[in-house]
Amino acid sequence: MKKGAKKVGVALVSYGCFFLYSRDQSTKKLNFTTIHHQIALTFLSGIGSRRARVIVSHFNDLEDFFTEKRLNLAKIPGIPADFVSMKLRLNALTEADKVLQELNRVGGKTVFFTEKEYPRRLKQCADAPLLLYTKGNIDWNPPKLVSIVGTRHATEYGKALTHELIESLAAHQVTIVSGMAYGIDIYAHQEALKHNLPTWGVLGHGLAKMYPSEHRKIAERMLETGGIISEFIPSQKPEPPHFPMRNRIVAGLTDATIVMESGEKGGSLITASLAADYNRDVFAYPGDVSRPYSKGCLDLIQKNQAHLICNAADLIRIMNWELEEQHSGQQRALFVDLNLREEKIISVLKTKPELTLDTIGYLSSLTVSEVSSDLLSLEFKGLVRSLPGRRFQLIH
Repeated sequence: MKKGAKKVGVALVSYGCFFLYSRDQSTKKLNFTTIHHQIALTFLSGIGSRRARVIVSHFNDLEDFFTEKRLNLAKIPGIPADFVSMKLRLNALTEADKVLQELNRVGGKTVFFTEKEYPRRLKQCADAPLLLYTKGNIDWNPPKLVSIVGTRHATEYGKALTHELIESLAAHQVTIVSGMAYGIDIYAHQEALKHNLPTWGVLGHGLAKMYPSEHRKIAERMLETGGIISEFIPSQKPEPPHFPMRNRIVAGLTDATIVMESGEKGGSLITASLAADYNRDVFAYPGDVSRPYSKGCLDLIQKNQAHLICNAADLIRIMNWELEEQHSGQQRALFVDLNLREEKIISVLKTKPELTLDTIGYLSSLTVSEVSSDLLSLEFKGLVRSLPGRRFQLIH
């Protein structure tokens, strides 16, 4: 050991195996799983989403953060030394180890916000979770993704609207997101399964639970082409504050939120408000003014907080899906030689009217030089237009 080198050790259990965690400046670092450190980051008290992003930007390998001297960490802007003591970091690693064992037991996976699999729509939200726990077979970035929400006290009217909507969306291969709750939520998941559409359920608890328990069988069917998602550790029980947190993920994952029916107050209105804050489209079905579960939708429409729609055709027209599909078909016919990077860029550009070069690189997980080269190629092919300020947009 070099003179002055310090060593810190703690016994940890990971996936049932015993490791000695040590840090010695003169020896090779142990190869701990990346997921272990990602989970541990979420256990640091006082390290919220913003600070966690600062930490990740300063370390190519999160293991370095968990072994770095406290005084050096205190030099990072916005990271108070009290939040990153060695004791707190070692405790976080120990807690993360327990979570790994839970996750292995329930057959779950994780997606960290720096990984290319992390849903690009959600990544655009400032309060997006650092880490998602998931089960199933989820294509995180499908072309069309909507959330369908509504009252837990769904009426036959609301169910009929939901059935018509999803039946019509089946031809457009739309992925359906909701919250696994009673009422409109679970009916939307069931209708998606009936029409062979992928559907994702966002939970207000961990993967080891299913609340309500009656929906477990439906959740199991969803795992084949969709899945369940949570920001909570697998053993976390459902608690009231978790459900508004769940709602922001329902809103942030999708291109649009559709409120089928709602009372004057309720979780679906919270989801709609969050979707609007994320600059996503919000839609609401009108209803009989005397119906208690039409009042929330009517209020959204009256205050211009949601588009009024009466059927799936209205949604498809406002979202421009028919035009996009026609244009996409023409592009595929004319430019079958698009490489994977070019396809990524096209997919990212579909999310906004225009994007900067740096933003395209960030959302597509490509370097600036790769994006510059591929954008030039796409311009030559007549698919992309350059704008002042290094901004770009798709040519429709």
